[in-house]
Amino acid sequence: MAIEDRRERERSARRRLIITTARRLAEAEGWDAVTTRRLSTEIEYSQPVLYKHFTGMDDIADAIALDGFAELAEIIRATRFEAGTPSEALTRIAHAYLNFARDNPAVYDAMFTRATTLRFAADDTPPQLIAGFAELRQTVDLVADGTDAETLTEVLWAALHGLVTLSRAGRLRPGHESDRLQLLVRQFTGGRDES
Repeated sequence: MAIEDRRERERSARRRLIITTARRLAEAEGWDAVTTRRLSTEIEYSQPVLYKHFTGMDDIADAIALDGFAELAEIIRATRFEAGTPSEALTRIAHAYLNFARDNPAVYDAMFTRATTLRFAADDTPPQLIAGFAELRQTVDLVADGTDAETLTEVLWAALHGLVTLSRAGRLRPGHESDRLQLLVRQFTGGRDES
């Protein structure tokens, strides 16, 4: 059994190396730079080894997206616990979300803009996606005030994603990020400033 355990650890380590290397390349040079040939050169394994772990680049991008959702969920959780009021929690998680997208553009693309086989809001939705949404909803629950929190969370998520997408494309006025977030939070809190 020890040999099988060692082989599984080695397999898991190779898989993690592939994901980490692909992520590093995508963040440094963009997704077009991430190919199986380039990855095999970078990690010093043959392309067939890559295909033992992943069916192709889309599968690797999905693995990176899953990691991203897990990271975002943890960031939102930690940020929510640092806040005093519900309004402050919503403001902080909105900033944290935008900061995550800004600091991890390739991961964010894998999560939200690349073609994917990951399914959202379905019976087979991966736990990392569920956790990301659930953490966002925990914050929205604080301000939902009788509104359908699930739908309100989807609207907040869509608004944050819209801000990320429009900001990246240079479609929003620079220097007004804070104003936009304050307005968004006021809309979700009904203008209440809980103390």
